[in-house]
Amino acid sequence: MNDSFFKKIESKTGVPMEEVFALANAIQYADFSDERQVRKIVKKVGRLANKDVPPHMEDELVRSIVNNGNSVNINDIQRMMG
Repeated sequence: MNDSFFKKIESKTGVPMEEVFALANAIQYADFSDERQVRKIVKKVGRLANKDVPPHMEDELVRSIVNNGNSVNINDIQRMMG
């Protein structure tokens, strides 16, 4: 992919591509049965999406992901965050 493609994404989302790549890397290698790792990912997604994740919502998301244990669906997280 070329640099202008990433610049367009950054300008539309306001999120630096380095942060998107860091999140993708964290998700790719995460142990979704580890509550601490999952909580960090949920917080990072909230920050990148510029969404406040109330503690009860964070707990619900973490519990749901840890119970599933093997994958995370960003669309599900976005839907739960409203």
